[in-house]
Amino acid sequence: MDITPTFNRTRIAPTPSGYLHPGNVLSFVITIGMARRTGASVLLRIDDMDRERYQDAYVLDIFNVLEYLELPYDEGPRNLKEFKEQYSQVHRLPMYRQALEHLEKTGKVFACTCSRSQLPQGAYPGTCMRRNYPLQSQDTNWRLITDITPLSLLTLTEETAVTLPDQMQCFVVRKKDGNPAYQLTSVIDDLHFNVDFIVRGVDLWPSTIAQLYLAQHLPANAFHNTTFYHHPLLTDQEGKKLSKTAGSVSIQHMIKEGKSKEEIYKILARFANLPERDVYDWNSLATLYFAEKSTPLP
Repeated sequence: MDITPTFNRTRIAPTPSGYLHPGNVLSFVITIGMARRTGASVLLRIDDMDRERYQDAYVLDIFNVLEYLELPYDEGPRNLKEFKEQYSQVHRLPMYRQALEHLEKTGKVFACTCSRSQLPQGAYPGTCMRRNYPLQSQDTNWRLITDITPLSLLTLTEETAVTLPDQMQCFVVRKKDGNPAYQLTSVIDDLHFNVDFIVRGVDLWPSTIAQLYLAQHLPANAFHNTTFYHHPLLTDQEGKKLSKTAGSVSIQHMIKEGKSKEEIYKILARFANLPERDVYDWNSLATLYFAEKSTPLP
């Protein structure tokens, strides 16, 4: 895979809502491999704004897995104490609130009382858009007012025009508990840390477009210059996406079973339908991945 661009910074951004699974680690491998080939530094950014599911044990698992599998990163916390004292998203709450205040002042958001169970699958039907609930009402989400304005998205191979998909119309930027939602925190964090290259699973393609859309409604910023690479997902034997919530086997479980670093990387190669013979560490897996997946996915 011939990658010619150079970048400033990318990130690995796990969420401490469960134990890391093979899909998480493969994404780390792809990100770090691309960073080493494009001159980008790698930031460890742990997205812990989902406080309902957060556990210290999940943060410790992130550090344990990165250490055990010898996955290198250049910036970010090295242990739980450092994470809590310097890098937790709670320290960036003033930035998130400032962004929300900007959206409020510019009339880009509306209050919504709907729960997920009340809404149909697909596009938001506009249920609360014209009800004019006060934004400071209790138990209300803030949704962004959206349209189908064309956006320009940069990938490793091209610049392409995209529009906000149906399922992202009027997406939530502030949750009912008053905390900022993922789409907003992700944009603000990437701007704060000067990230210009984002590697993520193809399942987050709609989120990428949503974040591009959101960024254009925030104070002047360079998010539109960010380059994206969306990699395919690992699946289980039934073809389902590996996830924490699906009860997929965790890396922690493999370590406790006594599997070596090399054995775990061979398992990752097998999950990715790659020949495992020459895989023994993150770099050999990344090299094999780039050789086999020669065309980047949009």
